[in-house]
Amino acid sequence: MGRFDGKAALVTGASRGIGLAIAEALAAEGARVCVTARKKEQLDEAVERLGGADRALAVPGKADDPEHQAAAVQATVERFGSLDLLVNNAGINPYFGTLIEAEPRAVRKTFEVNLFGALQFTQEAHRAWMADHGGSVLMVASIGGLTNAPFMGVYNLTKAAMLHMTRQLAVELGPGVRVNAVAPAVVKTDFAKVLYENREDEAAAGYPVKRLGVPSDVAKAAAFLLSDDASWITGETLLVDGGVKAAGGAGA
Repeated sequence: MGRFDGKAALVTGASRGIGLAIAEALAAEGARVCVTARKKEQLDEAVERLGGADRALAVPGKADDPEHQAAAVQATVERFGSLDLLVNNAGINPYFGTLIEAEPRAVRKTFEVNLFGALQFTQEAHRAWMADHGGSVLMVASIGGLTNAPFMGVYNLTKAAMLHMTRQLAVELGPGVRVNAVAPAVVKTDFAKVLYENREDEAAAGYPVKRLGVPSDVAKAAAFLLSDDASWITGETLLVDGGVKAAGGAGA
């Protein structure tokens, strides 16, 4: 028996990287999974990795599009009969530079995807299933929501807000729905390449474990928080950072 047998999950931003790793971890323990992202071809490949059409469903679209959010939630409930687990992983970082010089349009877009998209997906899932049946929600935030890092101010603002949103929703939605977050440091994905490419040993030097993260590191923590093993945990943020914050680093 897997921890997620009989349960259905929706994972946003799940065509690759951390999102796909979380989807794979849930599917490996019995969940049927709906994956979302912008590119249909990558999502189709993800569905095959997750066990094919009997075990997985792809709904392409933009994470900040209300019509896409509603369609993904509805498709999950219609195909699998429930929506027990929601993972808000979709995120962007279109601006890499100082906060004081950030273009307002880039700031708004980052908030629309990283924060508002996560809130709206949670609202949709709550209305469609979790309000009556319960569930578990996971926010994929970042160590940047807890620390400062050069040129990451806009992105980190959205993740700091996400961590507060996690606590707020946990209070509002209990006892039926638990809401937690993971806050990874640098994980070796295409999304984070700018933080370690061509300097991986240097980037990892400040981590007590002396390596950067990989997607499965985050996926294992995510599966724990989503599972009944964490049934007395809500409103919490689990750092998945190789010890870098404890060592006084920012993770980037």
